[in-house]
Amino acid sequence: MRTVTLPLPDDFDAWRDAARSLVLGDVPPEDIVWQVGGASDLFADAEPLPAATGALSVPRAFVELAQSAICHSDPERFALLYTLLHRLRSTPALIKDQADPLVRRIEELAKNVRRDVHKMRAFVRFREVDGTYVAWFEPEHHIVRLNAGFFVRRFASMRWSILTPEVGIHWDGTKLSEGPGATKSDAPGGDPIEEVWKTYYASIFHPARVKIGAMLSEMPKKYWKNMPETALIPDLIAGAQARETGMIAASRAAPGGNSLIAWQGLRDEAAGCTRCPLYAPATQTVFGEGPVDARLMFVGEQPGDQEDIAGRPFVGPAGQLFDRALGEAGVDRSRAYVTNAVKHFKFDLRGKRRIHSKPGAGEIEACRWWIEQERDLIKPAVTVALGATAARSLFGKVMTIGKSRGSPLELPGGGEGWITVHPSYLLRIEDKVAAAEEYARFVEDLRTVNARAYA
Repeated sequence: MRTVTLPLPDDFDAWRDAARSLVLGDVPPEDIVWQVGGASDLFADAEPLPAATGALSVPRAFVELAQSAICHSDPERFALLYTLLHRLRSTPALIKDQADPLVRRIEELAKNVRRDVHKMRAFVRFREVDGTYVAWFEPEHHIVRLNAGFFVRRFASMRWSILTPEVGIHWDGTKLSEGPGATKSDAPGGDPIEEVWKTYYASIFHPARVKIGAMLSEMPKKYWKNMPETALIPDLIAGAQARETGMIAASRAAPGGNSLIAWQGLRDEAAGCTRCPLYAPATQTVFGEGPVDARLMFVGEQPGDQEDIAGRPFVGPAGQLFDRALGEAGVDRSRAYVTNAVKHFKFDLRGKRRIHSKPGAGEIEACRWWIEQERDLIKPAVTVALGATAARSLFGKVMTIGKSRGSPLELPGGGEGWITVHPSYLLRIEDKVAAAEEYARFVEDLRTVNARAYA
C-alpha cells in the first residue's frame, strides 16, 4: 500500500506529480491511499512513491477536467481521477465516452465546481473596514484559490479580503496572500456605502436582466444574507412582474387584441436584456419587426453580423435570399412579422471578422420569454420556424426538420406552427442543382404557409 499526502485539498500540481510517478510505475489504483496534509500517521510505514521514468502523454481534455474536479469536496476525487488516468494509458479515447460511469461521475464533480466558482463571483459582497473591503463567503467546494485570480483582476486597484471557513485571501493592491479560515463573526455586518449600493441596485433593476425563477428557487439561501440588495428583491420582482402583466393586459384590451404601444414597450424592455451572456459582445438587441396584427410570423435563428449592426432582422445575405423567396411565393414581407429565436448575435472573433456561432440550448431558453411575448401580442394565425434553432424555441424541444416539415403542428399554448429550413442553409449548398431544388422547395413552403395564414 502506498500513501500520497497532498499539502492542500485543491493542490492539482502536487496530485499531478504524484499521479505521474505512480502511473509510470504501473501502481494500480486500489494500492493507493490519498490524503491531505494534517491527517493521522496511520500509513507512516507505507512504501515511498516510485521514481518517475519515461514519458506520460494524456489528453488535454483530461488535464482540464482534473483541474476542476480536484477542487471538489468529495474525498474520493483524488482516487477517481487516478483511476481514470490509469485507464487512459491503454484507452485514450475513454475521456470522450460520456456513457462511461467513471467519466460521467468526474464530469459531474467538475460541473459542480464550476457552478460554485460562478456562485462565488456572483454572490460575494464587499463591505468597507478602515479602507479595506472585506467579504464573507461559504463555498461548497475548495474553489477559493481557484477563484483568486478573478478577484485580483476585477478589483486590482483596491485593497480587499475574502474570508471563508477554510482559507482567507487578501490583496493589498500589489500582492496576493493567504491566511487561515475565519468565521462569519470576523466579517463586517454593514457599512455606510451599503445604502448607496441599494439605491443604485434598485435604480438599475430590470425584469429582463434577472432570471426570476432561478433567483427564487436556485440561489442558495445561505448567500442571501450576505447580499444587501436581497432585502429589496421581493418588492422589485413584484413590481417587475406587475409591469409585465400590465403591458400584456394593455395589449389585450387594445382594439383587435394587439397594441403598438405594448409592442414598443416590449421592444424597449428587450433592449436592456442581459438574460444570457450574449448581450455583452453584441452591438445591440435585434428585436422583431412588422405589423402587430400580422397573420403570418417568421422566426429565424439569431441576428447575423449585418443584422447586429443594423438592428433589424434578416437584412444580410440570408435575409436577401429570404426576401427573394418571399416574393416568388407571393408573400408580402411588409404584412408579416419577422423575428429571431435569439436576439443577440453570437459569434467567434477571428482577426477582425465576426464568424457566426450557433446558439446553445441555454441561450435559446433564455430568449424564449421574448418569443412567447411577441406571439402573445401579435397572435399570428401561422408561425413559421426557419431552422432547427427556431423550432426548438417555439416548441420547447428538439425538432427534426426532415420529419416535421410540410405539415401543420400545434404550438405549446395554442396556435398553428410550421417548420422549414433557414435561408442560410440554402446559401451553404454548393451543388447548384441541389441548391435550386432546395430553394424551390423552400418557396413552396412559403407559399403554403401564406395560404394557411389567410385562409
